[in-house]
Amino acid sequence: MTTAIIIVLFLILLWGIFSYNGFISLINRAKEAWADIDVQLKRRYDLIPNLVNTVKAYAAHEKTAFESVTRARSAAMGAGSLEEKGEAENMLSGALKSLFAVAEAYPYLKANQNFLGLQNELTDTENKVQAARRFYNGNVRDLNIRISSFPGNIIANAFKFSKMEFFNLGDEEAAKNPVEVKF
Repeated sequence: MTTAIIIVLFLILLWGIFSYNGFISLINRAKEAWADIDVQLKRRYDLIPNLVNTVKAYAAHEKTAFESVTRARSAAMGAGSLEEKGEAENMLSGALKSLFAVAEAYPYLKANQNFLGLQNELTDTENKVQAARRFYNGNVRDLNIRISSFPGNIIANAFKFSKMEFFNLGDEEAAKNPVEVKF
């Protein structure tokens, strides 16, 4: 009888160790995924001043669009929580749409190789941000499910593992709609 109890206790201990290590693995994957998003956002922030300067050379009188992009970029770089970051990134996307709409009015700018290269890099970066966001949210989903479901919630509560927030870009339907530009 005591051998059976020892075996059961040993199995419970093994389960606890594997569960704990599983949580650590999920948390580290989510943090790594967030680092991927952060890298792509920094790349985006670095491209924006070059893009603005290129457009300024052709459309110097479009001061409002440039200021809007600059303000949105600063807000996005300074955002703290995931919710604030999502809202700021949504604002920045809207400001960039306005900047691209301004560029549509200048045929020489649309043909400028530097502008086209920056626009393509920014589009590529946006796609990478979306892919990194999906990867991050998938890892957060897996972690949150494990924290919420039995028997993982026993280990999660014992070691105070907490759910992580998803990274959403504000109102994504509004972000997909074209920006109305009036001249």
